[in-house]
Amino acid sequence: FLTHQKPINFLTAENLVFTLKATGNPQNLAKDTARFNGLRVIQSETELNRVPSHISTSSEESVTPRSGPTYYSSSSASDVETLNPNSIEEDELLVKLKSSQISEQEEAVISFRKLTRTREETRFQLCTPRILSALRVLITSRYVSVQVNSVAALVNLSLENRNKVKILRSGIVPSLIDVLKSGFQESQEHVAGALFSLALDDQNKTAIGVLGALPPLLHALRSESERTRHDSALALYHLSLVQSNRAKLVKLGAVQALLGMVKTGHMMGRILLILCNLAASSEGRAAMLDGGAVECFVCMLRKGEFDSESTRENCLAALYGLSHGGLRFKGLAKEAAAEELLIQVEEMGSERTRDKVRKILEVLRQKDEEEEEVDWEKLLNSDDDISQARISSS
Repeated sequence: FLTHQKPINFLTAENLVFTLKATGNPQNLAKDTARFNGLRVIQSETELNRVPSHISTSSEESVTPRSGPTYYSSSSASDVETLNPNSIEEDELLVKLKSSQISEQEEAVISFRKLTRTREETRFQLCTPRILSALRVLITSRYVSVQVNSVAALVNLSLENRNKVKILRSGIVPSLIDVLKSGFQESQEHVAGALFSLALDDQNKTAIGVLGALPPLLHALRSESERTRHDSALALYHLSLVQSNRAKLVKLGAVQALLGMVKTGHMMGRILLILCNLAASSEGRAAMLDGGAVECFVCMLRKGEFDSESTRENCLAALYGLSHGGLRFKGLAKEAAAEELLIQVEEMGSERTRDKVRKILEVLRQKDEEEEEVDWEKLLNSDDDISQARISSS
């Protein structure tokens, strides 16, 4: 007779495989989570709220969007073998995640991060209320490895579109915000990516703003970490697509801060996208007109120091958004000699650039009723003539 040994549990097997395959320092695991970095977007002047058309990751896993916010494609429901919520795998993972031993917590979050890095079906299957509840506690851990890998694992879960609303409703966002304010630097990088990912779902945008993510995201634009800065800017871009968040950003004084960053050339492309969204609201337009945005954008166009043609187009898109400010915009544009400059830009720009310029010039050249000079003396004399004619005829 053959004796059959008891099979090892799921997590142990996973850890064994990854241990055997490891070729570097385990600390490097914190460096390679699936994340988001980079935005190349060209906006139509009539669609300032358009979702970015290209976002790529810097990990081994490349994600390319097909359209709109659905770019993190995953297996369809019919292709995924649904796990029982109380499956053995989930139970084993939960035991370690909830362990009082820091070493076991660390082992669990590292393993969980590996599992969700490339296995799309696992992201969906293991994004359960019990696991999210356990992660919520570990995300604010005082131990760097536990905190970093917990947030990184959550980023991986958020890559699955079906998980985005579920994650937000689990109550985990306040913990993410706490880490963005005072967590470890690498954790903050992942938090910025997580908020960016969650903000891609329209159902989450307003709630994330209400929960208080906007102030720390604005502060994170000045982070020492390039990844934190860039992902925070992308998160703010998506969050500012809804009016409630635009109003909050204006009240927070974001306009002056963002214009200051644009003037210094700091993340010019991404910041202009946020300003485009703010210019689409009456509060945002008013704050930008008050803050010298017209002069700022005209000066940028005059210097022509853009890192790409799309950045130039975004600058024009923001200026077009401000052109809906009526006489106030026209007065400021005249002071900045915008019309003469725009004529020059129209002659040498791309077709998309020329189209935007034409739209702005149309606004500048429109005659409003308020601008028309009225000859009141002539008007009064004509009224007298009419009155005299009526008297004589009677």
